[in-house]
Amino acid sequence: MANPVSKLGFRTLRFVEELGGMAAFAADVTRTVVAPPPRLASFSRELFKLGVLSLIIICVCGLTVGMVLGLQGHHTLVRYGATQSLGAVVGLSLIRELGPVITALLVAGRAGSATAAEIASMVTTQQLDGLRMLSIDPVSFVIKPKAMAMQIVTPLLTAMFICCGLYGGYLIGVGVLGGDAGSYMGSLKSAVDFRNDIACCLVKSVVFGFFLGLIATYRGYTSVATAEGVSAATTSSVVISSVTVLLADYVITALWGI
Repeated sequence: MANPVSKLGFRTLRFVEELGGMAAFAADVTRTVVAPPPRLASFSRELFKLGVLSLIIICVCGLTVGMVLGLQGHHTLVRYGATQSLGAVVGLSLIRELGPVITALLVAGRAGSATAAEIASMVTTQQLDGLRMLSIDPVSFVIKPKAMAMQIVTPLLTAMFICCGLYGGYLIGVGVLGGDAGSYMGSLKSAVDFRNDIACCLVKSVVFGFFLGLIATYRGYTSVATAEGVSAATTSSVVISSVTVLLADYVITALWGI
């Protein structure tokens, strides 16, 4: 019995140590964000790499998800004679849950993994050590622009995903299945509430962006300086980010109405 208990204790201590290290890293990043220099040039480049280059996959996925929701929602609502509520079904599904969650998962797989791999490669090639020898803080020079860009682009990409999803639902519900355009837009407008729906979606996307930026940069920054370390940092970044997004989504949803 001692061996399983000792393994459980060791893993628990490692988990607590990892949380403490991530909290200290988050505090260090926050310190560099409020301290000069602002690193605007690096921040702009990261916005392009993490945001603009992710637009295609976000828009395509949003359009297809909206089309599926429109198709499935129409087939379900036909049974109850409520096809005029298709816009409300598509809109609430995208704004409340699918929009922020799927966008965060896509950003974690596309931008988060690239960020973790890039920083881990810098650790492997000792570029961060070179910055320290030049008296340049690597957290301020490398980590801060990436974390800030991830925080900014996640809500924007979420909005793009939702807009494309709403158009996809309209395209199927009205253009293909012959629904009424006025009923679709009217039910969407009457069903969506700013506080309960849009504000909750905004809070989720902001929180998700914070976690995605923190986890991706932390896993890359603390990676082992080997090729296997780069691979492990990239994989763990995507896995931990995805699980964290789903857990945070439940917590925010459960606490929002309290």
